[in-house]
Amino acid sequence: MTPRTTGPHTLGILGGGQLAQMLALAALPLGVQVRVLEPDPEAPARLCAEHLQAPYTDAAGLAALAGCDAVTLEFENVPVEALVALNGRVPVRPDGALLARSKHRAVEKEALRAAGAATAPFVRLDTAADLQGALARVGGQGLLKTSELGYDGKGQARVGTETELRAAWSELGHVPCVLEGLVPFERELSLAVARNAQGQMAFGPLVENVHRQGILRTSIFPAQAPEGSEARARELAAAVAGHWKLEGLLTLEFFQLPGGELLVNEVAPRVHNSGHLTQDGGGLSQFEAQVRAVLGLPLSDWRPLHPCAMVNVVGVADERGQALNPDWAAIDALEGTRVHLYHKAWRAGRKLGHVNLVAPDEATLRSRLSRLQGLIP
Repeated sequence: MTPRTTGPHTLGILGGGQLAQMLALAALPLGVQVRVLEPDPEAPARLCAEHLQAPYTDAAGLAALAGCDAVTLEFENVPVEALVALNGRVPVRPDGALLARSKHRAVEKEALRAAGAATAPFVRLDTAADLQGALARVGGQGLLKTSELGYDGKGQARVGTETELRAAWSELGHVPCVLEGLVPFERELSLAVARNAQGQMAFGPLVENVHRQGILRTSIFPAQAPEGSEARARELAAAVAGHWKLEGLLTLEFFQLPGGELLVNEVAPRVHNSGHLTQDGGGLSQFEAQVRAVLGLPLSDWRPLHPCAMVNVVGVADERGQALNPDWAAIDALEGTRVHLYHKAWRAGRKLGHVNLVAPDEATLRSRLSRLQGLIP
């Protein structure tokens, strides 16, 4: 494909949720038309892309995606059958091998170490026999996570004794798991890298993240991390992208230890919740970066030009189970805010949207962010 800045191009996306919606919105100004294959009739991306409402393994739907210039994805848990059906018919970026690696937590961590990135200590637990002595091997306390599936705190449990470990493994259904040792991190960070088929790379910003009950609630740029952290995160991202022969966009989540060392916690082969603030911080967004990388268009870094933050809007209920809504009027009145809603029905624990915040300097950003957080349950 000859790189060019504008279309016509057609991009296929496996998945039609909010990430696909925002990818499509970023693609349109580039002259790129978007098709999404998604079984949900209420898929958010239907509002700005051609919606192929069918299972991910539907032959006609996959044939329509095969007619695109390239196919990408908005989530990892795509059926293997869909990727097999597309193989050789259209470039899928990232490819099936990278996707399979990122779908399995233990395989992912092994591949990260092979690329030169450090991780927390971990043990694979594929059978009941593997539980014996596993907790001691990761330091005595850990997080038990299903090797596949699970997100936003689901499919995991914190354990501190052998009894708790066995009970948690049983609760998770005796499925293959990975036991990760707890590490004394100071903050959670993330950074994304994009790489096209020509091997050109570009990077997103180093972002500081705050989770609550396993769900990302706030992301902030610039991160309050030790000097040199961003350069080191870019080195690690470049090493992984190169070693894995990435074509597309990959987000790395880090634990930053007290001495400044960065451990890779998880990766996502796509745009990431923590990168949403790039939509309004000036310059390119992570969504345009993924579109460009997948279609072989020229790349450049998408570090924001201004201090910015993102607060997730998550379905929260009161003690009676009634929805607690953000104070939208006060949010609109707060200078520097921009609301992004996903057109999804309310459900407790569900991500319904996010609010980005931009400010002229870091002090103003932190002050406004504190006010914004008080307006969103």
